[in-house]
Amino acid sequence: MRIITQPSVYVVGRSQIDTGAVQQFLDDEESTWITDSENGTELLSELAGRLCYMSFGERQGRKSNHDYLMNIINLEHGSVLEHVVWNLVITGVSRSFTHELIRHRAGFAYSQLSQRYVDESSANYVEPDIIAADPELHRIWLEAITTAHDAYRRLSDGLASNIERDHADWKTRDKRKKAREAARSVLPNATETKIFVSANARALRHFIEYRGAADAEPEIRRVAHAVLNVMRLEAPNIFGDYQLVELPSGTSETQTAHKKV
Repeated sequence: MRIITQPSVYVVGRSQIDTGAVQQFLDDEESTWITDSENGTELLSELAGRLCYMSFGERQGRKSNHDYLMNIINLEHGSVLEHVVWNLVITGVSRSFTHELIRHRAGFAYSQLSQRYVDESSANYVEPDIIAADPELHRIWLEAITTAHDAYRRLSDGLASNIERDHADWKTRDKRKKAREAARSVLPNATETKIFVSANARALRHFIEYRGAADAEPEIRRVAHAVLNVMRLEAPNIFGDYQLVELPSGTSETQTAHKKV
């Protein structure tokens, strides 16, 4: 059993552009498209925006992908950003966090670690900073976590024995599932989990903006900042307008001049 204090965000997939199909489209329309990005997600967002107005060739105007997308963001033409999607794996987070995260529905999809199938006997736990900062409160928290963790293991073992006795004919997988799904009832919200998240650029901007704000719950704010850090590397022309600003409390928040895109 370990205490975890920082989340991890892994970008495991992203939208890609089919340059051959795009060129065929341009040829069929007797048009050309000049841009300066090689980033598939940024190119797709630009292509979607240009298609709305057929602003290719002589009508193209802005040739910089950055300038084009910043104009889109300035105009709050956020639907263009819904066409590109990233796949993230987030670990080192609590069940409290995922209860908050899955309230983001539009533009998001989720697959989370199952406590019915995965043995939590070696589970880790996420401690809130405000508790960890006080030795006495940390002691109380750790005592509660240890008690719950031990109860889970004893319940899991006891249930497994009872099920083996009463339902020896069940498949091994079903026996384990029945024991774990009941034993998990004593696990706290602090139990560490892992979640696979797919989200489009507009949804991610909304998440970063609202959950990275100063008044957001501390754990989800930490994750929002971690997501921003990876997205600024993934697509700087879509997420580069966000900044992490230090607060008097020693923490930070996300800020942008382009809100609610």
